[in-house]
Amino acid sequence: MRIALALLTVALGYILFWPVPVDPIAYDPPAAPDFTGSYAENNALDAAALVHLPDGELGPEDIARTPDGAIYTTSLSGSLYRIDGEEPVLADRLGGRPLGLKAGPDGALYIADSFRGILRWTGPGTLEPVAETLEGAPIIYANQLDVAQDGTIYFSNSSDRFDPETMGGTKPTSILTIWEQSNTGYVARIHPDGTAEKIATGFVYTNGVALSPDEEFLLINETGRARVHRLWLKGDRAGQQEVFLDNLPGYPDNLEAQGDGTYWLAFASPRVPSEKLMPYPAVRKIIWRLGPLVRPAPIHRGMLIQIDGQGNILRSLQDPDGRLGVTTGGKVMDGQLYVMTLDSPWFARMPLQP
Repeated sequence: MRIALALLTVALGYILFWPVPVDPIAYDPPAAPDFTGSYAENNALDAAALVHLPDGELGPEDIARTPDGAIYTTSLSGSLYRIDGEEPVLADRLGGRPLGLKAGPDGALYIADSFRGILRWTGPGTLEPVAETLEGAPIIYANQLDVAQDGTIYFSNSSDRFDPETMGGTKPTSILTIWEQSNTGYVARIHPDGTAEKIATGFVYTNGVALSPDEEFLLINETGRARVHRLWLKGDRAGQQEVFLDNLPGYPDNLEAQGDGTYWLAFASPRVPSEKLMPYPAVRKIIWRLGPLVRPAPIHRGMLIQIDGQGNILRSLQDPDGRLGVTTGGKVMDGQLYVMTLDSPWFARMPLQP
């Protein structure tokens, strides 16, 4: 009896008091919308063919095309692949964990590396840092970026609290950040002369960013609150920020400008049932102590929407069976929609007009 009581005391002590990195903040989210109307369930992504990365590589998070017409993606291990035809071809070994990719007007490929900040690449062996620190602090979770015509780089930093390099990678760190609801994510810009500053702060896991065609505004995905913001960059409203899309059915990941005033937004997961526990920080802390098997996790249910500059939903393409895994981005190039993934050994490709 004494042994059982002692074990129970130890177990309760662990559940209630064991130190964990998460310090949850109370949040009462709105009820997630159903998959109806503009989000009506469909199987459109069943038509997509899976394109495997070579050598068992995983995680083609993003995609970009440089002015010379080359298309690139990266992997979890930090490899850079050129997509010339049916099979990706190794272009370079970058290291780190590259996430967002975008070509600049100078022809270079700019990379948001979640371990190392913002990088620039022009060919094998040329990788160089653009920004590793900001306002005296390291950039610890660069996620996605866009590059203006004058070379200004806009990028998101998902968290200024949790470092994915030391926390086991981007996936567990994203779950940790969103479960905690800490709002240390930000968006910054790097000017062509190298000076940089934060231009928007206070986000719960900042993610995709995309400039409007005239560069009048920047769209910003806030994954942890399932919404998109618009930050005005020019005109009478310059510096003003507003919610552009709210209470989305899933957690928005990358955001890709198509160049015609429309954007492709990918959802990493539908909203999870454990959101019901968001108002209860103490309960969330207990769940974190219980380990990975009971912690929240992304649901494999692929989905992308195409939106315009007014926030209208033009198309919804879905993968309810989760064949694609965690979808992170989408972009149409040469009549093909590329659908990128977080930790699958493939991306997908299907014919689709812009």
